[in-house]
Amino acid sequence: MTEDTFTLLAIPLGLLYIAALACIYRILLTYRTTQGAIAWITTLIALPYVTVPLFILFGRYRFGGYMKARRSGNKALSGLLEEFECQTTSIPDPTQQEFGDELQVLCKLSRQPFTSGNKVTLLKDGEATFDALFQAMEDAKHYILLEFYIVRSDRVGQRIKAILERKLAEGVEVWLLYDDIGSLSLSRRWLKELAGAGASVASFGKGNIRRRRFQINFRNHRKLLVCDGKTGFVGGINLGDEYLGTAMDQEPWRDTHCRIEGPAVTGLQLAWLEDWNWASDTKPELNWTPSFTLPGEDKVLVLPTGPADTWETCALFFLNSINNARTRVWIASPYFVPDVQVINALQLAALRGVDVRILIPEKSDSLLIRVAAYSYLIQARQAGIGIYRYQPGFMHQKVVLVDDRYASIGTANLDNRSMRLNFEIMAINTSPQFVQEVEAMLEDDLRHCRLMTESDYEDRSLLFRLWCRTVRLLAPLL
Repeated sequence: MTEDTFTLLAIPLGLLYIAALACIYRILLTYRTTQGAIAWITTLIALPYVTVPLFILFGRYRFGGYMKARRSGNKALSGLLEEFECQTTSIPDPTQQEFGDELQVLCKLSRQPFTSGNKVTLLKDGEATFDALFQAMEDAKHYILLEFYIVRSDRVGQRIKAILERKLAEGVEVWLLYDDIGSLSLSRRWLKELAGAGASVASFGKGNIRRRRFQINFRNHRKLLVCDGKTGFVGGINLGDEYLGTAMDQEPWRDTHCRIEGPAVTGLQLAWLEDWNWASDTKPELNWTPSFTLPGEDKVLVLPTGPADTWETCALFFLNSINNARTRVWIASPYFVPDVQVINALQLAALRGVDVRILIPEKSDSLLIRVAAYSYLIQARQAGIGIYRYQPGFMHQKVVLVDDRYASIGTANLDNRSMRLNFEIMAINTSPQFVQEVEAMLEDDLRHCRLMTESDYEDRSLLFRLWCRTVRLLAPLL
């Protein structure tokens, strides 16, 4: 090798290692988990030519661009939030001080109040959910706000577009926000036709390029609809045919959503508004005054979470729920790849006598996540945690049931992506009747589940067990 050739190679290699050192510097200042930091630093030193570009694209844990958008939009949003917070909060009986403190923590995480006077309807599976979604959009008189991780241009998508185009012709305003990665297969023609009919459409990932700065690892996983500020929907169901009929080799798709009527809808609306402000740098000129109509008696808190929060809000929600459970904590999640904090909290709950049950699917849309779940089996069973695999098809619901005190329906999974990288949203309901409905629903699901035992892992081949443990190392990336 000539001296000139050596110089030509040394300069880019030196620059590459300088870039790697800059990445390591950022990791040391901002890392959230030791495991993730060590993994990144090791690979940055060993394989900088591969890891530096990967870190630029996927290595950040805080969504700086969104945080700046949140700060710049605070003046426009703070008045709405203050008006919302002036509504009557509904923390249960003050004599139940321990319970009150637990819910106060959730309010602080949410930056929103518990509200009373709501009516929440549990919607099990796609047919009930889409019937309710379609009807709410048909009944809208002023505006429709949609925000979904996945939007497809299939039969469900065409039905929704037809309804929205008809409502636009009637003078109803329509605003659609979608995630560009989740909706990768969405037809450009579908979007153009809807926009051409007068709808305002924005992509969460492609919008606001000035603020994004390569922060492409953050996904908007929320699924919500608000009509006229009075009726809202939230849960695990996206806009696609798989939720109505079949998915994955003609297996049924099991999911849960809920309809909210009352003051808590304002919480959904504020979460949508903040996301729209990020994606488009605009605030729609609509009537954002919170509705004081009181159609029911449910006490509800809307809890948005995401990588722009001051705390790891989603992880803290799960830890708060698990640590404060007294008799039971049942969690349904299609993706079970908990971090050390969560698995330890589940073990401690089981050891103090709490009935801990985790419902996960037998069949999954992610082979790696399905395999990783086996690696937690011994830890779980030794502590008394029950892990149940849902048999009839792919279970995609995200539900948390704590004692007889509250239930949560939303979009958050028990995995690193939901807890640190995705924007999620949940509705927490303390109504005894709603809690009983969720309990009955999960009991029915459990009748279709198989309780896993240690033999499901121990009796498998050594190669399979090594594969499970290896995949578990990738948990921060799954």
